[in-house]
Amino acid sequence: GSAAFSAAIKASEMGKNVLMINEGLPIGGTCVNVGCVPSKTLIRTAEQLYNANHPNFTSIKPGENKINFKEVIRQKTELVEDLRQKKYVDVISGDPNVTVIKGRAKIVDKNTVVLRTPNGEVNGETKTGQVILIATGSSTFIPDIPGLKESGYLITDTLYELQELPEHLIIMGGRYIALENAQMFARLGSKVTVLQRSNRIIPTEMPDVSESIADYLREEGVEIKTGVKINSVSKKDDKVSLQITIDENDEAIEGTHLLVATGRKGNSNNMGLENLSIALHGNGFIKTDEYNRTNISNIFAAGDITGEHLFVYTAAYAAALAVENAFGESLKEKDYTVLPWVVFTDPQIAGVGMDEDQAFKAGIDYDVSKIELKDIPRSLAARNTKGFIKLIRNKGNGKLIGARILASEGSELLMEISLAIKYGITAKELKNMFHPYLTLSEGVKLAAITFDKDVGKLSCCAV
Repeated sequence: GSAAFSAAIKASEMGKNVLMINEGLPIGGTCVNVGCVPSKTLIRTAEQLYNANHPNFTSIKPGENKINFKEVIRQKTELVEDLRQKKYVDVISGDPNVTVIKGRAKIVDKNTVVLRTPNGEVNGETKTGQVILIATGSSTFIPDIPGLKESGYLITDTLYELQELPEHLIIMGGRYIALENAQMFARLGSKVTVLQRSNRIIPTEMPDVSESIADYLREEGVEIKTGVKINSVSKKDDKVSLQITIDENDEAIEGTHLLVATGRKGNSNNMGLENLSIALHGNGFIKTDEYNRTNISNIFAAGDITGEHLFVYTAAYAAALAVENAFGESLKEKDYTVLPWVVFTDPQIAGVGMDEDQAFKAGIDYDVSKIELKDIPRSLAARNTKGFIKLIRNKGNGKLIGARILASEGSELLMEISLAIKYGITAKELKNMFHPYLTLSEGVKLAAITFDKDVGKLSCCAV
């Protein structure tokens, strides 16, 4: 995956020999094969279909466009294969310092692994190295629910390989992956029901974020049930049935397909970690220190396997840092204080830095500026005013410490705010910068102004 490739490239640049041992997902790991790439191209397909059939302008007649689902999947597969070849296979194929072998490795001691066959048997061949990096990623966490295994279910690995559009997709879970797929399949034509254990979807975010996106998804026909306890799963004929309890009331939900999106677990089983007592935490994740080392000084871990910030870009960052710490002259600590992230719903949910709860728990005297998209000229012109831009600043020095954005293409605003947070730019300095009129980025300026003024009472191009 991305962590392994980032580490291999960095080590090669430092003149080290690299042996990469991989089995399971094809080269490229989760992101390119069954994660970021396939999901985002499918999301964009669904978005274009939805917008064609639901124009924002009354002057445009709504369409009745339909999709060829098999062609959608074929085009997705074509993109995956192309990017896997160009961005992974071709990148290291000509590198004399990198060798890739297919197989599974089990750690014998701090410098040695033994190769295993696909069925887990040790074939006796050993490999030794100065440093071992564990970058085995994560997989879907499957809850222990009676009848779930026997009834069959989908995970994202298999969901994107379907050749027929689900008639009724039930989704267990209500966080990033669940919501992206819920909206996508609803827009493609499936009936979708989301079952969330918590009292609201995306419970890690503030209520204004989770409640707003819930309203928008429901407007598009996504059924969302919260506070759900799933008691059992059964299957009869071509239907899957879930017995659930909400507020002490029992009911049954029946659909054609069931997607499990209830979190991730580390791929740490059967790797010999117990031979060196390598420390774990949570659902099989490997515990690392600030330098990405395990409790064995020459064994590092990076990417999803650590359970830290499960993004492709943080995996690549952590792996390169691990290599630098393994072979460099000095140690560098990992730093995620300015980490932008996106949920690719529509409107997108985007964030960086602290929210209000985090600022409060950190003991920071903060204040908040929030501007609705209905007060941003670009959104008015596009007749798409769903969402808001929210900035959080330190009241003492005026510096930005966080942002939460709910907007179509809101992720494109993240890097301006990320740079502002990283380099200590104040809200006053931000509002004094030129922002072109009728761009979404003008919303950042207007949000900065909103700390002190009501922009609803200002003229266009207000300063």
